[in-house]
Amino acid sequence: MTNTTPVIWLAVPCLQDNYSWVVHAKDETIVFDVPEAAPVAAALAERGWHADHIVLTHHHADHIQGVAALAGPATRIWGNKADAARLPPLTDPLWPGATVTLAGLRIEVLDAPGHTLGHVAYHLPEAGLAITGDSLMSWGCGRLFEGTPAQMFDTLTRIAALPADTLICSGHEYTEANGRFALSLEPDHPALRARMADVQALRAEGRPTLPVPLSLERATNPFLRSADPLLQAALGLAEADPLAVFTEARARKDRF
Repeated sequence: MTNTTPVIWLAVPCLQDNYSWVVHAKDETIVFDVPEAAPVAAALAERGWHADHIVLTHHHADHIQGVAALAGPATRIWGNKADAARLPPLTDPLWPGATVTLAGLRIEVLDAPGHTLGHVAYHLPEAGLAITGDSLMSWGCGRLFEGTPAQMFDTLTRIAALPADTLICSGHEYTEANGRFALSLEPDHPALRARMADVQALRAEGRPTLPVPLSLERATNPFLRSADPLLQAALGLAEADPLAVFTEARARKDRF
C-alpha cells in the first residue's frame, strides 16, 4: 500500500558545519541528531512543533550534545542499544535490522559501523530519505575512528543498494571539501567537474548542498565507485578487488 502521509523535512544547520534533520508527519516531529539545541528548538518553535522523538546515529558529541536541552518530559529518545553507554539515556533502545513506526512512517534501522562501531543509519522509505550521520556522507564517507575499512565498505555497499532516488541526509556540510578530494583523484572526470560547479554555486549563495540523491552519490562519490575501472586506474589499482580500492581511497583521503 502506498503511504500518502504528507511529510515535511528540514535540514537545520548547527555548530560550524553540522546538520540536524527534522521530519514531521501526522502532527509528530522526529529530530535526527542534535548537535546543539538552540537552532533546532528555534526551527521547531517557528512551526509550532516540538520534539516528540529524538533519534541518534552515533555517540560523538557533535551529534548528541544538544539532546538534554532539546528534549521535553515526553520526548522519546531512540538509539542503538549496543552503544547505550555512550549515548544520552535512551527511552527506546533500537538494534540494527529493526523497523519502527514513528509519525506514521516506517523507519528501518541500518547497521552502519566504520566511523564508530555503534553507528546506525535510518532509512525512511515512504519519505524517500536516509539519515546517514557520518557513514555515507555527501561526496564522501566518515573517517574510520573505530571501525575497519571492510566494515565501512560493507556499510556503504548496503546503503548504496537503497533506491536510487533516496535523498541522503548526512551529518555535515562537507560536500565541497570532499569534492576537492574526489577531483584530486580524477581531475578531468566530467561528472565530478559538473558537480563541483553546482556545489560551489550553492555555497556562494549560502545554501546547503544537502540532501543529495543517492543516484548522484553512486555516480560521483569515490567511496561508492570502488568497482569503477576509471577510479581504479586513477589509483593505480586496475582490476583490483573493490575493497582494496576503497581502502586505498580512504587512506588517501586521510592524508589529503
